[in-house]
Amino acid sequence: MLDPVDRPSSGLTVRWTRVLLSPWSRLSLLVLVLVCAGIAVLVYEPQRFISAGWPQLSGGAAVVLFAAAYGVCTAAFVPRPLLNLAAGALFGTQLGLPAAIAGTVLGAGIAFGLGRFLGQEALRPLLRGRWLLAADGQLSQHGFRSMMAIRLFPGVPFQAANYCAAVSRMRWRPFLLATAIGTIPNTAAYVVAGSQAGSPTSPAFLIAMGFIVLTGAGAAALAWRKRHRLRPGPGPADEAPAEERIPEPVA
Repeated sequence: MLDPVDRPSSGLTVRWTRVLLSPWSRLSLLVLVLVCAGIAVLVYEPQRFISAGWPQLSGGAAVVLFAAAYGVCTAAFVPRPLLNLAAGALFGTQLGLPAAIAGTVLGAGIAFGLGRFLGQEALRPLLRGRWLLAADGQLSQHGFRSMMAIRLFPGVPFQAANYCAAVSRMRWRPFLLATAIGTIPNTAAYVVAGSQAGSPTSPAFLIAMGFIVLTGAGAAALAWRKRHRLRPGPGPADEAPAEERIPEPVA
């Protein structure tokens, strides 16, 4: 005779699987990962390892290893300016800039993937309010252009932009491409400043620091002028119901 099927146990397994794979469970896992990453940065200070305790490697292997470490550190909330300065100090401008750009794209991709697979489904229903809906619409419909503007504006936190894009319907390709292109100017300025840190009065160092200040001020002015684009017009929720509208007097 056939053994009886354990239906209660099977049903309990299915329910637990649904709970563990539910949007809120994945969002809780994302929060846990981010908290652990932040604690690890505070305790171990990996940026010190990159700048001071770097392995004795040279050539392409050192650049690849640095780019990988840069990406992981960026995903763990290590400030990018410190990593860019370290790239310039360790490799100079020619090798430091490609390493920093590659690490930036890698770190952005890690954050985007975590936010997309662990947080998007739970957070999208919470997008309410004009500003949130407008930002979501911009990133979803004009992904490359919007992300390019965000990357060029140094006042927008790097990780915040990554997770906002992940929650939106923005696709992978425009996100990574806009990140790679849009971060070049400020990344290059920091890398040059890091490579010339031993000569703070040199023309290259002064030009790099001046570029950082000017681009920040210019991006802020542009964002102020274009701020009205994030204000959507009145939608159906803003219009009064038909029964509450005051009828116009008939002539």
